[in-house]
Amino acid sequence: MSKLVTIYGGSGFLGRYIARRMAKAGWRVRVAVRRPNEALFVRPYGVVGQVEPVQCNIRDDASVRAVMQGADVVVNCVGTFDKSGKNNFDAVQHEGAERIARIAAESGVARMVHVSAIGANPEGASDYARTKGLGEQAVMAHAPNPVILRPSVMFGPEDGFYNRFASMSRMGPVLPLVGAETRFQPVYVDDVAQAAVKAITGEAASGVYELGGPEVGTFRALMQQMLTIVRRRRLIVNTPFWVARLMAGALDMAQGVTLGLFHNSILTRDQVTSLAEDNVVAEGAKGFAALGITPTAPGAILPSYLWRFRPSGQYDAIKESADNLRV
Repeated sequence: MSKLVTIYGGSGFLGRYIARRMAKAGWRVRVAVRRPNEALFVRPYGVVGQVEPVQCNIRDDASVRAVMQGADVVVNCVGTFDKSGKNNFDAVQHEGAERIARIAAESGVARMVHVSAIGANPEGASDYARTKGLGEQAVMAHAPNPVILRPSVMFGPEDGFYNRFASMSRMGPVLPLVGAETRFQPVYVDDVAQAAVKAITGEAASGVYELGGPEVGTFRALMQQMLTIVRRRRLIVNTPFWVARLMAGALDMAQGVTLGLFHNSILTRDQVTSLAEDNVVAEGAKGFAALGITPTAPGAILPSYLWRFRPSGQYDAIKESADNLRV
């Protein structure tokens, strides 16, 4: 019988890529998610019954244990940008990670792969970085020889980074940024999935791997690259951190006053704190080279999905060709 991997958060941005690769490798894949009816798209990744979404609440021991039954390897891809509510930073990124690692150890699961983030630090300035760091500590305390992956900001067709700002570029002549000079090292989501597969199959030694793409650039430079691809000219304006904190504080307050009826998905104080720190691979850290993977440059992927934000969408390239013919 083929081996089984349980992927917590297996229908998310990264999780779906891991699930697809594991199905192609012949493994049975159990996709553990809160709403399995919204994850049915993972089933065609394999033959009938090979990839199955199942209900799981990582805040509950019994739920986590049930979907882990019979698994040879577990992968934790669950993360959040939500500081409030039941599924907040601590509940998901710290306590949830600890629960999965503890139950995996109790169940005798051979390997655990945990997806964290560059900048994870138990003493981090932002709650996001702090809970990611505490989650790593918990995993290492319970799981025998885990593999921990720390990607930089990930890009791909379903990302919430380039897609978000490309969409904003359609709204006016100005593209406002917070932390325009902060450096990032964008990494292609399928490259991170490939790293996870090597960890699942035992090809990667245990330890922490920081995963960044082949190019490092400031937030401003990344957005200028995006604007070039979507064929739009916009004035990139950097919002000073003190102004951003005031704006984010007001938006966070509005969410609190309305008891969550207004959900602040625009800018939070924790995001402003995170944007003040570079998001790049640390010097001397193990990364893609140690895994034998050559990371993909953003320029090779971004045009394949950002074309829809061009003024004429899919017809933009046709118009350019027609203009060249007239010349």
